[in-house]
Amino acid sequence: MKFDKVLIANRGEIAVRIIRGCKKLGYRTVAVYSEADRNSLHVGEADEAVCIGPAPARESYLVIENILQAARATGAGAIHPGYGFLSEREAFSAAVQEAGLTFIGPDPFSIEAMGNKSASKIRMIAAGVPCVPGYQGDDQSDDTLVAEAKKAGLPVMVKAAAGGGGRGMRLVHDEADLLAGIQSARSEASNAFGDGQLLIEKAVLNARHVEIQVFGDRHGNVVHLGERDCSVQRRNQKVVEEAPSPAVDEDLRARMGAAAVAAAKAVNYVGAGTVEFMLAADGAFYFLEMNTRLQVEHPVTELVYDVDLVEWQLRVAQGEPLPMTQEAIDARRKGWAIEVRLCTEDPAQNFMPQTGPLLAWRAPAGAGMRVDHGLRQGGVISPFYDSMQAKLIAVGATREQARHKLLQMLDETVLLGVSSNRDFLAQIVAHPVFADGRFSTGFIAEHFPAETISASREPDSLHVALAAALLYRTAADALQASAGIESELLNWQSSAPAAVLFRLKAGEKVFDIKVKALSAGRYEVMLPDATKVIELTSLGAPDLRYLCDGIAGRASFALAGDTLWLSHGGLTLAYRDTTLAAAEKGAAGSDGRLVAPMDGKIVAVMVEAGAAIIKGQTLAVLEAMKMEFPIASAVDGLVEVVSCQPGQQVKARSLLIGLKPAA
Repeated sequence: MKFDKVLIANRGEIAVRIIRGCKKLGYRTVAVYSEADRNSLHVGEADEAVCIGPAPARESYLVIENILQAARATGAGAIHPGYGFLSEREAFSAAVQEAGLTFIGPDPFSIEAMGNKSASKIRMIAAGVPCVPGYQGDDQSDDTLVAEAKKAGLPVMVKAAAGGGGRGMRLVHDEADLLAGIQSARSEASNAFGDGQLLIEKAVLNARHVEIQVFGDRHGNVVHLGERDCSVQRRNQKVVEEAPSPAVDEDLRARMGAAAVAAAKAVNYVGAGTVEFMLAADGAFYFLEMNTRLQVEHPVTELVYDVDLVEWQLRVAQGEPLPMTQEAIDARRKGWAIEVRLCTEDPAQNFMPQTGPLLAWRAPAGAGMRVDHGLRQGGVISPFYDSMQAKLIAVGATREQARHKLLQMLDETVLLGVSSNRDFLAQIVAHPVFADGRFSTGFIAEHFPAETISASREPDSLHVALAAALLYRTAADALQASAGIESELLNWQSSAPAAVLFRLKAGEKVFDIKVKALSAGRYEVMLPDATKVIELTSLGAPDLRYLCDGIAGRASFALAGDTLWLSHGGLTLAYRDTTLAAAEKGAAGSDGRLVAPMDGKIVAVMVEAGAAIIKGQTLAVLEAMKMEFPIASAVDGLVEVVSCQPGQQVKARSLLIGLKPAA
C-alpha cells in the first residue's frame, strides 16, 4: 500500500529524527504524545499530533489500539515505530498490517523469530551463525538453570529471553550466587518485559560488543553497512558507540558481515536491523541477538557511509529495492564517527536517573557535529520514560579527529537544572585507554569505580569561588531590582568593604566562604584554603565570562531559588545556598523516614507495619525511567507506618515508610 503520511509511534529524540527524515522526502507527519509530552519538541515538529493517553507508557505509547485510532483519525497510511516501546512487538506489526496500514519495519514473523533470545539462538545455530555455548531450553526451573550454568562453566551470563537494554541480565562468577542471580534476573525480566524466560550463556570475558547494521528489501536483497563498536557499556547498557570498530580489519568485517546477512536471511528480514556479536580477544565472534528495528546508534553508520537509514526505511516500505549493492556500500566507507548517549542521571549517586525542570539547554553546532535530541529549554524531564535525552555524534577523517571533536562538543553542551552524565562522558572520551582503542565491555567497571567517579566530582577553589561570586551578584541584582537602588550605589559603603558569609552545599560537601565586593562586578572570595579575586566581565544566563588571576575564562550557569547550577572546567554541580537554612538532620533514613529519591512508581513493598527490620534491608522497590531502585533502611528498628502500595505513583521526597529506630 502506498502512503504519503507517516505516524511516528514514539517520542523524544528518535521521534524528532524520524519526523525530519520524513519531511526530507516530502511525507507529512503525525506525532502521538502522552499527556506528559503535550509540549514536547516532537509534537511541535510534526504536521499533526494526537494525544493517546496518560503519562505512563502502558496507558499511552504501549496501547496499540490508541495508536491505530490516531492513524485512522489523521489518515496516516504508514506507522514508524522508532525504537523501544512497541518497535519489537510482533503483535504491533501484525495489527498495523491488519489495519491496512504499512508498518515501516520487518514483518511479524521476523520480529517474533528474533524477539526471543532463546528461540533466535536456536535458529542461528541452524543457520550456521556462530553462537556462545549455553542453554536456551523450555525447562525454566531453578534447578535446571543452575545445572545448565554449571555445565556451561562459570562465569555465565543469565539473560532475559525477551527484551534487552541490559535488563534481566546478570553476570555470575561464583556457584554460590547462581540461584540468587537467576531469581533476580527472572524478576526484573518479568517486570520489564512481562516474560520471565531466561537463557544461560558462557560468559566471554574481556570481549568487545560489535554489531553489524543489516538492511533487507522485499526483492530478496540483504546487505550490511559495516560494524559499530558498542563495547563501552555500564551495566550492559551502551554508553559510547563508534564506527568503524578499532578492533575490526577488512577480513573480520567481511566475515562478520556475511554472518549477519545470513542471520537476516534466515528470517526473511525486511528493513533496518542490527545483528549483535561478542568479539573475543582471540578474534572469534559469537551471535548475541538481533534487534529488529533502527538502533539508537544508527547515526554513526550514517555518517561513515554517507547514507540516511530512515530514508532507506521509507523507500523499502514503499516497495522499492535497496538503493545500493554491497559493493557500492563498501566503497562509500570513509572516516570515523563516535556517539555518546547524554542521559539525565547522577554518576555520583550510582547513576540514579534524575527528573525535574530543564533550566538551560544548548546543543553544540558546527562542522563535524551532529546532535539528535528531543529537548526544549524550560521543559520537564519526567520519570515516566528513559533517561537518555540526546545523542552527541562527532565525525572526523580519523578516529582521533572524531574523538577530539566529540570532546569539544561535550564541552560546549549546556544542560542545567537536572543532573546529567555529560562530565562523565567527557572523562571516558578523554581516557587514554579509550583514546588508544584497546578496551572491552569491562572498560567502565575497570577504570571508573565509584571512588574514582566521586573524586572527579570534587570542585577546585576556582569552581567554588565562581559559585559564591555568582550568588552574591545575583542576590545584589535581585535587591537592586526589588528596591529600585541605582546601580552605581549598589556596592557603595561608608567604610571599608565588608565580607559577607556564605555557606554553600554541593552534594554532601559544605563550603564556608566569605565574599567581599571590591567594585562593580569584582569580588574577593575567601575560602578556607585559598583566596580568589574574580571579576564577572559578562553575565547573561546561561553564559558567564570572568577574569581571575590574569586569565579570562567562561562558564555556564542557571539559578533556581536558592540553588545555583554551575558548569566550569568539565564539572557541573548544583550549589545550594544554606547560609540561612536550619541545621540538617543525619543521613537519609536515619531519622526513621524513608522517602522517595525521585518521582516514580512503587512496584513492591516488602514489609508491613509492626515488622522488625535491620539496617540495609530492602523495604520497597521504586521504578523510574525503566529502572528499579531498592529502598533500604538506614537503621535497625520497627516499621511504624507504610504509606505506599504497589502500583502507586509517588513524588520525590514523599514519605514511603516510617520507622522507629532501635534504641
